[in-house]
Amino acid sequence: MKTFYGWRIVVAGGALQFLQSLLLNQAFGVYLAVLVEERGWSKTALSGAAALKSTEVALLGPVLGWMVDRFGSQGIIRAGIVTFGIGFMLLSQTDTLVGFYAAFVIVALGSSMFSNFLVSVTIIQWFEKRRAKALSALQFGGAIGGLFVFLVAWSIQAYGWRATAFGSGIIAILIGWPLARVIRSRPEDHGETVDGLPPAPRDTRHPEAPFRRAFSAREALRTSAFWLISLGHACSLLVVTAVNVHAITHIKESLGYSLAQASLVFTLVTVGQFFGVMLGWVIGEKFDKRLVSAACMLMHAAGLLMLTYATGSAVLVLAMLVHGTAWGLRGPFMQAIRADYFGRSSIGTIIGLSSLITVFGNICGPILAGAFADWTGNYRAGFTLLAVLAGLGSFFFLWAKPPR
Repeated sequence: MKTFYGWRIVVAGGALQFLQSLLLNQAFGVYLAVLVEERGWSKTALSGAAALKSTEVALLGPVLGWMVDRFGSQGIIRAGIVTFGIGFMLLSQTDTLVGFYAAFVIVALGSSMFSNFLVSVTIIQWFEKRRAKALSALQFGGAIGGLFVFLVAWSIQAYGWRATAFGSGIIAILIGWPLARVIRSRPEDHGETVDGLPPAPRDTRHPEAPFRRAFSAREALRTSAFWLISLGHACSLLVVTAVNVHAITHIKESLGYSLAQASLVFTLVTVGQFFGVMLGWVIGEKFDKRLVSAACMLMHAAGLLMLTYATGSAVLVLAMLVHGTAWGLRGPFMQAIRADYFGRSSIGTIIGLSSLITVFGNICGPILAGAFADWTGNYRAGFTLLAVLAGLGSFFFLWAKPPR
């Protein structure tokens, strides 16, 4: 029996997310902890690099989304992998904060060109009835990448952050390039059909019944659902990005763990994420995605509060698992909800435009946490504020009814 090609794209896309999660997204906190100690740069300054990455992704989002809708994704992903690898090689040679920022701009540019957003748009084109399952499966790559972040921490301790960054660039290009060749934009362009199923026959008893029409980007912008989903998504990213950037430093400095121990504890986020992804695979098509997303927002808030005020290892472990489960379950639903509401014809542009709103979560999360830590000497005030905002953000999903 022939395997539907869309699943090959899911596997290749998941492998690309594994690379990005392992080498950058989850590993950035390790670099931050080392550079604060070795170079004496402030947490706020280094958090700004994470915010810069998010800003770059947001500004490029509408352009990349339009390009994917118009020209396809494979060429963009290939270029992104090469740019990503070169950026890491340049990062390994920097000695100043300005040089660090310049190299990180190149890393961020490359990562945005084969990000979860870009691969998700491709998967949306290949799946409809099993869309939530496919998008959840894509997240396995990022989750597994987080499980191995301790290897980055070990490499930095054994060989230094410069050698680790240079090696990361080489690995990204050597592994990422052949994976990109598997990605194909639309099933219709390759003799396939959505979900690999034969086209549904038209109902001859009611030939006048209209087919479901997809929204254009302009039409989507005129719906309240577009704005509410984007605001809810932004609130969730306040916690996700703050934890990714600052959790290891918080565990190391405020809770008294070593860098290796803090990195190992941080991998529990990925354990939870893995469980959340599996849960999403099971319930993705069975429950209202916006209600599940609202519940996940409360889990994000609870996990961050437990991390902030952890008094022992048991609470710390629970915090990582709760936050990770919420991330793994909610993450794939963000694009699945948009595709369910607005269709797939302009979905790249619609998701790209929404990134102009969600970027505020990416930017404000790390910067607020870092600024409060520099100001007060710990992360308690900043983390508490972000947790409250995430909890309140659950209402955006509750209000985001399907548009007419």
